[in-house]
Amino acid sequence: MSLPDWIVLGLTLFGIVLYGIWKSGSNKNIDQFLMGNRSLPWYHVGFSVMATQASAITFLSAPGQAYSDGMRFVQFYFGLPLAMIVLCITFVPIFHKLKVYTAYEFLEQRFDLKTRALTAFLFLVLRSLSTGVAIYAPAIILSTILNINTVYTTLFIGGLVIFYTVYGGSKAVSYTQLLQMSIIFMGMFVAAVLLVVLLPKGVGFGHAIKMAGKLGRMNVIDWKFDWDNRYTVWSGLIGGFFLQLSYFGTDQSQVGRYLTGSSVGQSRLGLIMNGLIKIPMQFLILLIGVLVFAFYQFNRPPLFFNNYEVDNVKKGAYATQYNHLDEQYTQAFENRKTKTGELLKAIDSKNPQQVDKAQEALKLADLQARMIRQGALAVMKKSNPGADENDTNYVFLTFVKQYLPRGLVGLLIAIIFLASMGSTASALNSLASTTVVDIYKRTINKNASDKNYLNASRLATVFWGVVCVIMALYASKLGNLLEAVNQLGSYVYGTVLGVFVVAFYMKKIKGTPVFIAAIISETVIIYLGVSKTVAYLWLNPIGCFLVMIVAYLINQISSKSSKPPLAPNK
Repeated sequence: MSLPDWIVLGLTLFGIVLYGIWKSGSNKNIDQFLMGNRSLPWYHVGFSVMATQASAITFLSAPGQAYSDGMRFVQFYFGLPLAMIVLCITFVPIFHKLKVYTAYEFLEQRFDLKTRALTAFLFLVLRSLSTGVAIYAPAIILSTILNINTVYTTLFIGGLVIFYTVYGGSKAVSYTQLLQMSIIFMGMFVAAVLLVVLLPKGVGFGHAIKMAGKLGRMNVIDWKFDWDNRYTVWSGLIGGFFLQLSYFGTDQSQVGRYLTGSSVGQSRLGLIMNGLIKIPMQFLILLIGVLVFAFYQFNRPPLFFNNYEVDNVKKGAYATQYNHLDEQYTQAFENRKTKTGELLKAIDSKNPQQVDKAQEALKLADLQARMIRQGALAVMKKSNPGADENDTNYVFLTFVKQYLPRGLVGLLIAIIFLASMGSTASALNSLASTTVVDIYKRTINKNASDKNYLNASRLATVFWGVVCVIMALYASKLGNLLEAVNQLGSYVYGTVLGVFVVAFYMKKIKGTPVFIAAIISETVIIYLGVSKTVAYLWLNPIGCFLVMIVAYLINQISSKSSKPPLAPNK
């Protein structure tokens, strides 16, 4: 990067941290540190909820996902508005009325301590893994820019977020997220406009979209019902609904965000705002990936987008073989570029036969380029069996580095950092609150002072920050980060949601049946997920219904066995 880019990046990052610490003020007790004194307005709640979900993974991996697989991932969010409505009606008023710090406090009041401990444990495991992935995403950026190992960049990012989360608490997180999301929206809009401007003369936005559609990148809607297809209308509406309901209703990283609202109404408005904005926002981010795909039909893309892996293979014994494939790829690209121009001319002619003929020719040229790329991946794996062969996380970053003007590169990279800092800070805050409220305060030190609990919260934040950084060091093995974090969630969210549904709506079921049901459900879900029996979104409704059904059956059996025998007739 150029000096202006480094200046913009540095000023943006440290300005955000200082702003959050300044606005948060001092924290004198656990309520201020974890809940921000429950005093924030609806727009703070809304942006905080969005920023917690929209991590660096969203802005780094989503364009790469659309580049390689098209727009169909947007269907993942179709169940979100429905989930927000259910949350506003059921979860929000109950949590506010009980004045809980965490969602799991309610479960002890409804069931027992072991059920509360189980759900809290599942959350801590899941959120620490997911947060590790979220930290790794910006570490990729710094690693790519500086061409150094991600270990060092992971330590830097993790340390920065831990510092201002420990110092500022929940208010620092919320205030920084409000400013972060404002900068993020502006930067992504500028990136989309520049993508269109950088297209060749005579190729407009409409041309780019039509051409991408002919190559299968505008596949927004899929009405087919298929258990094995990850992204369809049905998996989004049903599986996505259960995943989002569990994420926003039972995951403390989100519950903690809307519990900072000054009233039930303010929390509800914040969630409704998230439900209305999230799908259009995600659509536009994926659309940026489609525009990057269109851009690279006219400008030669790298044979492989991860420069670190490319440098490694070029330094090894297979360098000559890889370079030969790179030359072949250049020739294949020129052929594909010619066929792309022919397709656009055919589209302008509005002759269906010419369009079909040009489309088939372009598909063949694209297939040739992809086969050469597959050969390069095979060479890379021979050179280094442990090489990361998924480069979708590097697609948008490569475009930003190579083609955007000075200063703007630094701003867009800062945006990805900001998104990571916002979601990671929320996660650390929620991990600390669950650890202190559900474990330390409940079972270890029940009658300590406010200062003791405040210090414990800060220590817990540091502890989980270190754990998440360690998790981040292994995140490179997970492939596309956007999919990986949602897959991890699907292993747990269905089971935890089932426990809460039983708590809210199945009043006769007691603690032990739901505890056993949760363990059985989680065992089944892990088996289904590892064996890939169904697409991961379906794990969420399956887990939820399993808990409900098994808990009901166990409760019925235990109720009958506990009844005293009838007295004999005399």
